[in-house]
Amino acid sequence: MRYNQPMCSSPHPGFLVPLLLLLVLAGCGRSGPDQPFELYVDRLARTLDTTPSSPMLPGAVARMPRTGDLRLEIAADRLAALDFLDLRGCSLQVTIGKRNSSLGRLARDSQKLLLELEYLRLAPECIDYLRQKGDSQLAHQLQQTWELKRQQLPARIFNATLANEEFAQLWRPAPLGNDYPGNTNSSVISALAAVDALATRWLGGDYRADNEAFELRLYDISLGDAGTLWRALAHQDNWLDEADRLLQQRLARGPLCPPGLRPDAAEILPAVVRKFFIEGIQPRAADLGRRYHELLPPIRSLEQQLALVLPPGYRHWQSHRDGTLDALARRPREHVTELQATLSSCQKQ
Repeated sequence: MRYNQPMCSSPHPGFLVPLLLLLVLAGCGRSGPDQPFELYVDRLARTLDTTPSSPMLPGAVARMPRTGDLRLEIAADRLAALDFLDLRGCSLQVTIGKRNSSLGRLARDSQKLLLELEYLRLAPECIDYLRQKGDSQLAHQLQQTWELKRQQLPARIFNATLANEEFAQLWRPAPLGNDYPGNTNSSVISALAAVDALATRWLGGDYRADNEAFELRLYDISLGDAGTLWRALAHQDNWLDEADRLLQQRLARGPLCPPGLRPDAAEILPAVVRKFFIEGIQPRAADLGRRYHELLPPIRSLEQQLALVLPPGYRHWQSHRDGTLDALARRPREHVTELQATLSSCQKQ
């Protein structure tokens, strides 16, 4: 990648057709997400008589810990040893039957959560029924299990959401294209907000759940773009760092407008900023900022609800993620501050 791009011109009449075809295919300019930044940095370097550095590296995204390393171990209860027939007359009998089956033992964490919610919802009625029948021992056992499951619920929700494969997929970055984030929609944001609201309701003691709707929400989350957003912000940051470096390189030689002197760069630089930064870069930067402020709040809200059970590995990644993304989201404003510092000597004249 070079910042000084060749001028487009017509080929010499004697050039062969294959060479002409190659030129047509190569084009006279670049495309892709680097293009507006390359143009801006190139014009900055020319205007300020500075030297661009080596090509930009792709934006780095910190990988989320493996889901298997995050999954919380949950203490077993005594329901596996329960005599299924003892629960005749209780709707809970079917729930425990599903849970103790081979499919129930091998179920995904999301399905295990739904079965636990079903137990929490149905057990009180069954406990009352057993007490009325005089089976206080079994009622006591079910009551103890209910208390245990209620205590374990935050960990169950964590395993089924933040620690599951759908959320891991949410944070895996896709290749950047010209159309990001314009090609996104609100489905992942709606799904994240819905899961956060469900966690609030479940932790508040309302254990109702629509199994199919919950799984569909998780699927929508798996199609989300949090990792791609991180990559796009890091990509933007790399290029703005280079633009800042050029501005600082020029200021190291002294003010752009020394006392009594107004060079051509004082007139050219504002035009470069307006055309290549304000018109070329800022609209997409605003879209990225908007996506950031829409996508992160429901994730952070869910994390806050489950804060007491988040394992150290997740907390470490979360802290790094939040600090990094917050800094990346501020970068366009910080670059504007660098531009103002460079032009300040010219505005005084």
